[in-house]
Amino acid sequence: MLNALLQEGRPLLADGATGTNLFEAGLASGETPELWNDTHPEKIRALIQSFVDAGSDIVLANSFGGNRRRLMLHGLQDRVRELNRRAAEIARDVADRSGRRVVVGGSLGPTGDLLAPLGALTEDEACEVFAEQIEGLKDGGADVVWIETMSAPDEIRAAARAANALGMPYVATASFDTAGRTMMGLSPDAYAEMFESFETPPLAFGANCGVGAADLLVSVLGMTAKRPEAVVVAKANAGVPQWHGAHIHYSGTPELMADYARLAVDAGARIVGGCCGNKPAHVAAMRRALDEYAPGERPTVESIVAALGPLVSPPAQEGGGRVRRRAREAT
Repeated sequence: MLNALLQEGRPLLADGATGTNLFEAGLASGETPELWNDTHPEKIRALIQSFVDAGSDIVLANSFGGNRRRLMLHGLQDRVRELNRRAAEIARDVADRSGRRVVVGGSLGPTGDLLAPLGALTEDEACEVFAEQIEGLKDGGADVVWIETMSAPDEIRAAARAANALGMPYVATASFDTAGRTMMGLSPDAYAEMFESFETPPLAFGANCGVGAADLLVSVLGMTAKRPEAVVVAKANAGVPQWHGAHIHYSGTPELMADYARLAVDAGARIVGGCCGNKPAHVAAMRRALDEYAPGERPTVESIVAALGPLVSPPAQEGGGRVRRRAREAT
């Protein structure tokens, strides 16, 4: 279904945050979000429905941490397939009742473990972990596996191998939150090149989460410069995360995220959405921005900073000093 929507030629709108919105709905710190697929399905349904009502073309199932390694921390390792199947079923039902084509992505987050040689988990073992999760998502009706917020090439490859083994198409997004690179040192252009060596390429790849909307769009510029023909995803946080006491507040208003959506498309992204801090109001603002979109010039780092605010973690590369200085000047 994702391919069919992409063939329409218009920018597609993904959804907003799962975790931060569930915390507002009553999820306690340390509680397992995936367990809510069983204990509070009405709240999961309501969140997904709110994104569909806001205009999302793609919604993600509540399954980000639903792999065996993560669920083991809560004694839920024997419920992997059940909880992932239920996550996909809830999203599938909302999508099917929408009266239009809405893609259901099965969210696949990292295992939380370092892979060998840095850690004990091998790539083959990680592949098995992800395959178990994907089986549940597939059974529940997910259209596509949505690999997200990973930083290590071998873990991304393990998830992609698992999707391929189960006959599922996949999308992959990484978080470039460390001086313009992932935590494991992967740059946006190297990330874009990486998939050329995969047995089966993704339907789309891109960036999600990170440290701010401006930083994420700089990562998108790097990917689209390297692979201008690719379908690139931009799924940024709602501005910059800031601690207010024991709570994280995101600085981005719906209006800022509308500006971000327009800039994302001008930067070459074909799928635009939000990650942490993005509420239905942010998604609705992005929907209006995309519906009214008129093509503009490809943005520069300077024009992104002028529109969205300074970079939080500027790339440590040639020109990085200029980016950092101009970012400060824009404040």
